[in-house]
Amino acid sequence: MKGTILVVDDSAMMRKIVLRTLKMAEIEFEQVFEAGDGTEALTVLRANTVDLIMCDINMPNMSGLELLLKIKEEGLAVGVPIVMVTTEGSEPQVRQAILSGAKGYIRKPFTLDHIKANVKPLLAA
Repeated sequence: MKGTILVVDDSAMMRKIVLRTLKMAEIEFEQVFEAGDGTEALTVLRANTVDLIMCDINMPNMSGLELLLKIKEEGLAVGVPIVMVTTEGSEPQVRQAILSGAKGYIRKPFTLDHIKANVKPLLAA
């Protein structure tokens, strides 16, 4: 895919893992933005157009859920699929994320098959 992705996670290692797994799933982007929290992600989104957002839920400064609300409030990334990346024990947060506009989620630790099943269909639409 030719386009732009934003990966939001407070762990630089996890951002690299997300990007590597997307590439292995044959989902590649021409341009990649990374953000360590929701505040950094908003700065990126205010200045750039993206085609996919992969976002952790639990982060310092501004969580993924807070970021979703800000994106909606400011009218940023309209129509862009947002996939939440979350830990096993956060079912209520996942439900809240979907209600707030996320198009899907994957659980950590995730596999190549999770990416193929949950992210690829969003990009084909």
